[in-house]
Amino acid sequence: MNFNSGSDRKSSSKQTRKNNQSQNKQTTQSSAQTARRSQNNRSHKQTGRVNKERKILRSGQKLPSKFDKHAEGKKNIPVKIAFLGGLNEIGKNITLFECENDIVIIDCGMAFPDIDMLGVDLVIPDFSYVLENKSKIRGIILTHGHEDHIGALPYLLKDLKVPVYSTALTIGLVQNKLSEHDVGTCELRTVKAGDKIEFGCMTAELIHVNHSIPDAVAVALHTPGGTIVHTGDFKIDFTPTTDEIIDLAKFASLGQQGVLALMADSTNAQRPGYTMTEQTVNESFEHLFARAENSRIIIATFASNISRVQQIINCSQKFKRKVAFTGRSMINYISTAKELGYLKVPDGIIVDIDELNNLDPGQSVVVSTGSQGEPMSALYRMAFSDHKKVCVGAGDFIIISANPIPGNEKMVGTVVDELLKRGCEVVYESMYEVHVSGHACCEELKIIHALTKPKLFIPVHGEQKHLKKHARLAMSMGMPKQNIFIGDIGSCIEISQKGIKELAPVTSGNVFVDGLGVGDVGSIVLRDRKLLSEDGLIVVVAGLDTAHGELISGPDIVSRGFVYVKESEDLLEGIREVATNQFIKCMDDRMRDHNSIKNRVKESILRYITAKTGRTPMILTIIVEL
Repeated sequence: MNFNSGSDRKSSSKQTRKNNQSQNKQTTQSSAQTARRSQNNRSHKQTGRVNKERKILRSGQKLPSKFDKHAEGKKNIPVKIAFLGGLNEIGKNITLFECENDIVIIDCGMAFPDIDMLGVDLVIPDFSYVLENKSKIRGIILTHGHEDHIGALPYLLKDLKVPVYSTALTIGLVQNKLSEHDVGTCELRTVKAGDKIEFGCMTAELIHVNHSIPDAVAVALHTPGGTIVHTGDFKIDFTPTTDEIIDLAKFASLGQQGVLALMADSTNAQRPGYTMTEQTVNESFEHLFARAENSRIIIATFASNISRVQQIINCSQKFKRKVAFTGRSMINYISTAKELGYLKVPDGIIVDIDELNNLDPGQSVVVSTGSQGEPMSALYRMAFSDHKKVCVGAGDFIIISANPIPGNEKMVGTVVDELLKRGCEVVYESMYEVHVSGHACCEELKIIHALTKPKLFIPVHGEQKHLKKHARLAMSMGMPKQNIFIGDIGSCIEISQKGIKELAPVTSGNVFVDGLGVGDVGSIVLRDRKLLSEDGLIVVVAGLDTAHGELISGPDIVSRGFVYVKESEDLLEGIREVATNQFIKCMDDRMRDHNSIKNRVKESILRYITAKTGRTPMILTIIVEL
């Protein structure tokens, strides 16, 4: 047997330690290399992700394989949808789509104020939820250039810097709007129907649709959990005047691939049949131009209805008339559309509004804003003799080429009545076919439902009656009731292959814009304005020496919008006596707090006025310490 000596054992142990150290070193190096490779891979993935968020695939290019229809059915990744506007109201459309930490916003619109929103210029969404999640937002898609879809964008982009994507005309209108609001540099990207835009894990595919403004698109949002089709505002018109036919083949293709959810325009869901083609208006205009003969023609329409303006220009050329535009928004829209080639204008047909006086009435056409009876619009100012350039009267032939927006019927009627009193001949929509809607009626909605074959349905863009009617239409085509969601502003849902799950509401509401003020007018201010408009104001002014408990001067009573002073001297004297007695009583009770004194005086005066007149004016008490 062979035994190693002690020295041999030491030598062997030393060699073993060296071998172990060498192995440890190699292991450490290998681990470091693996870590570096992993870090590099993560870095490349992150870089790729950022690049994807800004990548636009042109028409015809394939979507990434992650959106393959066979893979879609196997995945159950939820998509969160938050509605900040456009439900249970007309306008203010804005919807957020969130999937795997990425958010895409579709539209950012405003609404016109209701009749009880006294002094308010416009209404925009509450952007609190958007700004809370600004780090997740990858971009904004605008479906078309109407105010109820782009009007609030300047107010959002002042606080949020993300790319905005839309078609050329819409981007042109947005640029004008941002310039008016003095918004800094914004990333505006022009795309076209058929393009696909990647936003992190989602890809938006734009689909051409017909509407009352050119370049309108629907959006197919491809997500890892399924495809969501958002129609935007649309109709199906096979003979449009200035646009191509809606891309029904794309809707059918999406339906074949599988659509998780359809979100469709509900504005005309109560109207049976089909929306009339724009060609109907052409025929009506030609008939009315011939009837007007030697009269000056004034046409009020939506400034954004570029196709309607094109029809007016074409008809004016045929009847050898010149065209002038009035109204700031009208001039802005027409200038942009003409510059971008969406409006074809023959040489010499457009004249400045100042040149109208140099033309015979039978040679001129005035295209104006004011089809909704807006108090600041050009037609309204004409009706009430407040327009600086145009004075209307007998011999003017006026056409209102628009449907009143729900709630505006009274204002439109007021303008029509005033024009008739001045001797004008007025033609409006209910009399002749001088306007067709830009929204799909029931049979067109059925076509979109049939083509896309969605698993889930969410009616959008309308008041409760429109949404409910659209939901019933979907059920009549076989959609299960549990697969339909009718939401409200602030509603938040999660959709997946399993169905619809309602989540806790998000922060939402109305923000009022009054002049340059945004959000500084709230419900309390509107309540005070309403009170002032209904019963007026009583101001009580008194001089007190609270240190010695004396009424030094007054009280003086000032009435504004309450009663006619010269015919109500007894009533005002009675108010003064009540106020005097209450001030003296407060001094006798050693009251020193001004607010407490004001409340006592206000309550006593209000009781007296209500007993005498039945009215409840606003009472403002002013105390001057002497």
